[in-house]
Amino acid sequence: MYVYVIALGSNRRHGRHGAPRAVLAAAVAALSAHGIAPIRMSPIVDTPALGPAGRRFANAALLARTPLEPPDLLASLKTVERAFGRRRGRRWGTRVLDLDILLWSGGAWRSRALAIPHAALAERRFVLDPLVSIAPDWRIPSGASVRQLRARLTRPLPNHRAPDRSGP
Repeated sequence: MYVYVIALGSNRRHGRHGAPRAVLAAAVAALSAHGIAPIRMSPIVDTPALGPAGRRFANAALLARTPLEPPDLLASLKTVERAFGRRRGRRWGTRVLDLDILLWSGGAWRSRALAIPHAALAERRFVLDPLVSIAPDWRIPSGASVRQLRARLTRPLPNHRAPDRSGP
């Protein structure tokens, strides 16, 4: 058995499940039907959209257990996305459901179709905010913890001031 962290996102209503928050809850149930057992889910957070998607997103992170290897889990996630009406299309567009593998207990994984940890994990607060609530001490292969990654994004930048040249 492997443990994974899966990011969940939605910014479009679903005809049967309703608003994006309800879509995420329904997605967790759908994942269970694919042999992906939830361990713990983060709170759902509302975040602004990146790029031209326009609508705000509901985002969450799910800690889950499954016997699936990363390529098989990715195939299952894509199947669930399609079942919710996800269609290939414009990058950064609106979507009923977006599921991404962020981390797995096996460490790093690289193939043409998949990179674990997720390539943009350390740069996305909308991913790290929910993730830190369920796996703050999980270390990525570089050695940094999820908590440290989030702190790097949220710490205030130093206030660099130009030297005072008014002089006497």
